[in-house]
Amino acid sequence: MGDYSGDMATHSTESTTEPRDRARAAAPVYTRTAIALHWIAALLIVCNLALGVTMINLALSPFTLRLYAWHKWIGITVFLTAAARLAWRWAHPAPPAVAMSAWRRRVAAGTHAALYVLMLAIPLSGWVYSSSTGVSVVYLGLVPLPDLVGKDKALASVLKAVHATLNFTLLALVCVHVGAALRHHAADRDGVLPRMLPFLRRG
Repeated sequence: MGDYSGDMATHSTESTTEPRDRARAAAPVYTRTAIALHWIAALLIVCNLALGVTMINLALSPFTLRLYAWHKWIGITVFLTAAARLAWRWAHPAPPAVAMSAWRRRVAAGTHAALYVLMLAIPLSGWVYSSSTGVSVVYLGLVPLPDLVGKDKALASVLKAVHATLNFTLLALVCVHVGAALRHHAADRDGVLPRMLPFLRRG
């Protein structure tokens, strides 16, 4: 009786996990270009968030000014990467969505849309803020970008708060995005994460 129960338990476990594993292995992945753009943007965003938090606590110095320049360059690169991702996504649609509840589908769609909006809006807000302080942005130290507004101390104060708020919002959404991806992989086992990390399919 004990052996029979054990066989039944094993069979029950296999019956629930094997279809998930087969679905995960069969789920289509993103194109290599989409994967590369995703992880480039992710790395740049994490680095720039860390850089932004670090530099605001430093006293003004040549080194601090260099960090500010790097922060601006990375932000503009995030903007360009996000624009490239949207263009690529338009020409190469994402794989079909996996099965999930309606509310989770809406949250996922809203989160993705908000991430794209923020990847475009945050660099723009930083660019406008820099213009309002009277400091022009020179991308990579080579390409001078036009000032979007004139120097305005009051406007600069408002834009600084807007830029910070947008960045903290992005940080929160990134945490939600990462948490959801880990849940899909560890709990749902539905093949979502391997779409962006194809080596997990082989594992």
